[in-house]
Amino acid sequence: MNYKTLGKDLVISAVGLGCMGFSHAYGAATEEKEAEEKIRAAYDMGYSFFDTAECYIGKAPDGSISYNEELVGRALHDVRNHVVIATKFGVEHKGSTLLTDSRPDTIRKSVEGSLRKLDTDHIDLYFQHRIDPDVEPEEVAGVMADLIREGKITHWGISEANEEYLRKAHAVCPVTAVQNRYSMMARWHERIFPVLEELNVGLVAFSPMANGFLTGKYNPSSKFEEGDFRGSMPQYTDEGMKAGQKLMELIAALAEEKKATDAQISLAWMLGKKPYIVPIPGSRKPERMRENIGAAEVSLTENEIAEIDSALDEMELPVFGGHNVVR
Repeated sequence: MNYKTLGKDLVISAVGLGCMGFSHAYGAATEEKEAEEKIRAAYDMGYSFFDTAECYIGKAPDGSISYNEELVGRALHDVRNHVVIATKFGVEHKGSTLLTDSRPDTIRKSVEGSLRKLDTDHIDLYFQHRIDPDVEPEEVAGVMADLIREGKITHWGISEANEEYLRKAHAVCPVTAVQNRYSMMARWHERIFPVLEELNVGLVAFSPMANGFLTGKYNPSSKFEEGDFRGSMPQYTDEGMKAGQKLMELIAALAEEKKATDAQISLAWMLGKKPYIVPIPGSRKPERMRENIGAAEVSLTENEIAEIDSALDEMELPVFGGHNVVR
């Protein structure tokens, strides 16, 4: 298995597992026992990095509430010392809107709730889920420094970080990683790469396959179940499918050449791009989990990556960019 290091010393599998989909945003939540078995199976496949959040909550087919952190905690309980668990604070979902709250008292309540749900005595990587415009980065970073001193967390990060916020926060308490939306179709965060390298901050890439689009498994006739937010994403409209066709042809050609899958090529592209990028694709299907972690064994040359980037520069690719954030 290949590994990468985030920040100074957080060693994790080169591909992590985004666990959100077991509970949240992709239709009905997976039945608890099944979800736990699949998350645990991912560890056996070689995953050592698992991502969740306090706001990943959904409804299971039997009507019960599915708390993603609880699933992850139970699934990994017997291997806790061999895995890195990331969770997040500071966001509440209200339909298609995210409400932010990173006040120190709220953070304190959140960390205690996450420790309880995960059934652990520490969190390996604690992300501010979204920037709260009402709380200064120095104040958030100060709370993180306190939590590290108290042993409740060991590393922290910021999701959807910008340069100014990252620099201010990092000056108070060193940031281990940012977690930003990043894929062949969503490259706007590449402008922060020089800052990440300067500060020795890693990038955890969520939605690394543009919410499944880059797997090549979908076409204009694909339908999503009720509650699956991909049904309203621009890349899955007829226009989006048409705009992405040239990219999918490029990926398919490389996949054939490398004896890989489309999904593996889309992940291998970012794995080879920078040593500090770790994608966290999510899936409920063990065969997809195995396929995704196998991307770490697919090698693209610097020239091949540069050629992909040049082709991407010429494409207009509609893609979901995130929920509305309000105070």
